Amino acid sequence: MDMITVGIDVSKDRLDVAVHPRGELFAVERNAAGLERLAARLQEVAPHIVALEATGGFETIAAAALAAVGLPVVVVNPAQVRSFAKALGQRAKTDPIDAAVIARFAEATRPEPRPLPDEATRLLADLVARRRQIIEMIGAERQREKRVTIAHLRKSIARLLKALEKELASVDADIDDAVRGSPAWRDKEDLLASVPGIGTNIARTLIAELPELGQLGRKQIAALAGLAPFTRQSGQWRGRSFIGGGRTAVRAALFMGAMVAKRHNPVLKAFFDRLVAAGKPKMVALIAVARKLLTILNAILRDNRPWQIA
Repeated sequence: MDMITVGIDVSKDRLDVAVHPRGELFAVERNAAGLERLAARLQEVAPHIVALEATGGFETIAAAALAAVGLPVVVVNPAQVRSFAKALGQRAKTDPIDAAVIARFAEATRPEPRPLPDEATRLLADLVARRRQIIEMIGAERQREKRVTIAHLRKSIARLLKALEKELASVDADIDDAVRGSPAWRDKEDLLASVPGIGTNIARTLIAELPELGQLGRKQIAALAGLAPFTRQSGQWRGRSFIGGGRTAVRAALFMGAMVAKRHNPVLKAFFDRLVAAGKPKMVALIAVARKLLTILNAILRDNRPWQIA
């Protein structure tokens, strides 16, 4: 029997759906009634995979609604889908065509459906993302402040910085309330923060943005974080290894943790120093530290045991 895959192109107001290999194309509104109709229709189809493209958060409600009725939902990386479309020579772009490409991508790659974060975890992820946005805005204003010489413009920047810092404190309080109000999150935060190099903000970013931590193998979790190396190779030519893809916020948090850990974590400091002494460039060594740090954190949550030096 053919493997049935469903691709869904998500936009603000509607969902375009393609059922492969049946060639069915249809659309529903992205509201409660439309999602109910879509869920009922896909349950009759009984697909092996229902793939939605990550679309700035518009896909979240749809994915949650379909997962709630037991459908095998997976959210796929839009950059990978675009590369797949180019490989197919698919140059035309409409919502139904995009849905069909997503369905074929799911058939070719067979991504593994995973449980979606619950509502509380999604809320924490939104708060952490908002915190990151505010910090970026503060950084941008401080850079402008260095260049501005006109007095009233400097005062304008100072007022905005004061407002942003007040908002940052408010979001931090909301995050603290969310984490401290959940025994499960509190325990996870304490376990993660037991590792030298992992502070409160990094721990909370990982809880919010990488809920699979502790549930997957080291290679799978490294791929999700964008820390799994891949090599460009053609024939006998073998290029350098690279990292990329994955969850940008998670990778950035792990790099911050690695920069602290290579100085203050005795195990990872020794690991970093050994790589540098062996001739590895410092950036390559830092990436290796970030990957090893992720492996350690994954094992700590998996085994439910805090950091210990062997």
